[in-house]
Amino acid sequence: MTAVRTSVQPPYAAHLRVYEPLAAYPEPERARWQAYAAEHGPDAGEAAQPVAAAVLEEQREALAELAARTPRALPERESGRAYLRVVDGVLYVCPWATRLRSWQALEELRAGAPVALLDTALPPAVREAAEADRERWRAEHPDARPWILTSRWEVPVRWFLPFGDEDRCFVPGGPAEGGGLPGGEPSGGSGGGERDGRPAALFYLVPMAQARRRVARAYRALREAVPDGELVRGAELIGRWLEEFHPRSLVELDYGGLVHLMGPERLLADRSAGELEEGLRALRAGDTAEALRVYGELTVRWRRVLALRYAN
Repeated sequence: MTAVRTSVQPPYAAHLRVYEPLAAYPEPERARWQAYAAEHGPDAGEAAQPVAAAVLEEQREALAELAARTPRALPERESGRAYLRVVDGVLYVCPWATRLRSWQALEELRAGAPVALLDTALPPAVREAAEADRERWRAEHPDARPWILTSRWEVPVRWFLPFGDEDRCFVPGGPAEGGGLPGGEPSGGSGGGERDGRPAALFYLVPMAQARRRVARAYRALREAVPDGELVRGAELIGRWLEEFHPRSLVELDYGGLVHLMGPERLLADRSAGELEEGLRALRAGDTAEALRVYGELTVRWRRVLALRYAN
């Protein structure tokens, strides 16, 4: 997909995505995605490129919904759009599922936002209609699950479990317009902004079989060493989610808009997946102290990124 220049920056959010092979989709859905890919899809030479341009396109569609005279809590119908990858001649599809994800985001907003703010942004009548729509839709689609998980202001440590350092792909950008980044990081240099209209990106991409194997090994080691730990519960959640998809899928962790929050120096130095791997190797070798040190440093570093949501 061709990258585009835009004044709209992506939100400070990371995404965990699953791309299923075209053959995993039943007809007539398969034919629809095949036609969609013929019009919008990348070629094989773009297999290792980020999907940043498509992310901005999705955001613009969502902003258009919110900017309506009467704000809509979710799209009126499910999106017919998807992120696409072609690897070794195989087309992989990750549907946006915007309507389903909007329902999930509404639940999170209702749980975390002050009532007065929530009522101002989305009046109770709008929320009630959206929730009624969801209950009707859920009854018709009991097995539905999102292909995309989203985390704002941080990458949860458990999201690194399916990946190794060798799966890391950093695509640097050039100097950005508009100066510095939050936290005092410069926006120019080799790690931030845009280069020839393409924003910087940091993502991991791995086959599903390898992702499941890594998560399963991590879960076994964590359950034996720290059965009540936060990371073992996270490994269980990620493992169950991955099991919902075709075994020949691809799994992607995309730093998304966090690349603009973190700045070029942090991005170049970030090896979070590799560090977590080192900690798990230490744990399997019986070196609990080293494993705790690695996990502690990784957690603290991401909490510092998370704390920037309170900056002004």
